[in-house]
Amino acid sequence: MSGQDNSPGGHDRDIDHLSGVETTGHEWDGIKELNNPLPRWWLWTFYACIIWAIGYTVLYPAWPLVSSATSGLLGYSSRVELEQTMAAVETANGAVVARIAEAPLEDILADPELARFATSAGASAFRVNCSQCHGTGAAGGPGYPNLNDDSWIWGGTIEQIYLTIAHGVRSPTDPDTRYNLMPNFGADGMLDREAIKEVAAYVASLSDIGGAATPEGEQLFADNCAGCHGERGAGMSDVGGPDLTDKIWLYEGSLEAITAQIERPRHGMMQAWSEKLDDATIKELAIYVHGLGGGQ
Repeated sequence: MSGQDNSPGGHDRDIDHLSGVETTGHEWDGIKELNNPLPRWWLWTFYACIIWAIGYTVLYPAWPLVSSATSGLLGYSSRVELEQTMAAVETANGAVVARIAEAPLEDILADPELARFATSAGASAFRVNCSQCHGTGAAGGPGYPNLNDDSWIWGGTIEQIYLTIAHGVRSPTDPDTRYNLMPNFGADGMLDREAIKEVAAYVASLSDIGGAATPEGEQLFADNCAGCHGERGAGMSDVGGPDLTDKIWLYEGSLEAITAQIERPRHGMMQAWSEKLDDATIKELAIYVHGLGGGQ
């Protein structure tokens, strides 16, 4: 309940009768808001925050300028702090990294301490350099190999993985890069449409995804494909010929996709990481990828 205060000096003030406190004049469903002052502790906290904020902007970088920001009286820089932290980490890890750089891959795998460090460092390097194509979980995608399975185009031993990372695949700047090209059987007129249909059906039958194998298709495969994929289509990692029998496909596992690849093949490219990363980091990456589950 409330009423008008008609006392001297109290003109037009709405006073709540129960509490004796003036209201703000706001009312909702018959409930009026009392005009109580803010708690003193809240006000002092608020004033302290203002003082602290002003002091912070004076001591630390805060206000944006045209091309930088105010540096603050303490001269603090988060970038400098990060550089110092990274330098300290590199110094602390220097001895282990040096051992990895000097040791053969098999020796690193045989040493639990080095293997654990290399795997952890390789996981970090993978997220920075490889996840953009192979995915954060290394599951790959169309045109980008899955590194978790046991099907390897260029081999899955630790040495083969190391060489693939170091020299890349079809890298134009590395003379030792992994290199192969599948002929344009259709686009270059090496096989006519009917022959492509026959050999595609034979390839599809190897992994039981459809397609009827015929003697003509098998002969076409033997004459044109077995040199890279093997007589039975099981792949040849020494020349980068994928296994065609395991139902693992780089692009798509369908008769239509196989036909398209024979007619006008697609060729992916992976850069030679030895041009960007040091040898210790490449070893760490190789050990991490080898340990994903499909390493041979």
